[in-house]
Amino acid sequence: MSDEIILHQYELSPFSEKVRVVMGIKGLSWRAVEQPIIMPKPDLVCLTGGYRKIPVLQIGADIYCDSQMIIRELDRRFPETPLPDGDLPGGTGLGYPLGFWTDREVFQAAVAIVFGGVGDQVDDSFKKDREAMMGRPFDTDQMKQAVPLMIEQMRAHMSMVETQLSDGRLFIGGDKPGIADASAYYNIWFIRMTNPAGGAVFDSFTHLPAWEARVKDIGWGTHAKMTPDEAIAVAKAGTSKTKEQADPGEPNGLKPGMAVQVMADDYGRDPIAGTLVMSSATEIAIRRQDERLGEVVVHFPRAGFWVLPG
Repeated sequence: MSDEIILHQYELSPFSEKVRVVMGIKGLSWRAVEQPIIMPKPDLVCLTGGYRKIPVLQIGADIYCDSQMIIRELDRRFPETPLPDGDLPGGTGLGYPLGFWTDREVFQAAVAIVFGGVGDQVDDSFKKDREAMMGRPFDTDQMKQAVPLMIEQMRAHMSMVETQLSDGRLFIGGDKPGIADASAYYNIWFIRMTNPAGGAVFDSFTHLPAWEARVKDIGWGTHAKMTPDEAIAVAKAGTSKTKEQADPGEPNGLKPGMAVQVMADDYGRDPIAGTLVMSSATEIAIRRQDERLGEVVVHFPRAGFWVLPG
């Protein structure tokens, strides 16, 4: 079906876990396409134009990169169960800035705790892949030395969540789970799944463990496997539903029809070239051609991404 939710992921991907929890909150049915943990990823980059990070959402011939873009699109398409901290009417919108905190500050502490703890088990091919993506050495020996400091940082970050939960609320925003819960939870999940000893830092809190269990119990919605070839066939048979849209407040004069390149501003800075279809304060979408699947439109968030003349 051309409107199926297809998530390109791998099981131990922390950012995929964030999206999976959101799909659980919204009670969605979706298909899971397992992608490699390291490059090459030919069945992914043909969809994205070179973007290699996981997860990637596909709905027909529309491709959504980065977890914040994915969550925003899921909330837009499936408003029946709105996220209380999303952008839909009635939402606070605070889930997205809180997501930046967990995606950058908290995630970096989690990475050090995970790979500092299991660095001896990480093979060279993974290290080389992450060095290429990060643009700097992936030194697990240094991470091991940093673990005590990063546990200290993780404890400090999670104390903020603990304080928010201390009034007896079920979730960070109140009685209903939202983006903030999925965002704060996935780093805990990542550490527990890959370096269980590092998870001890969470157990000393009073309210955090019960909240963690509640988020875990949400689940992932209903999902079934799909092969990469099947997903590519969906894109090839589909037509993007994205309409041309100029942003009257666009600060740099971007307009539909312009050739542009989009890239992340932190790591994995692979430029993705295409023709601009639409832009807004929160999103940029570009049209591109691929010999395997024809025409697709690839969507990126504006926050955390650069748009350059192409």
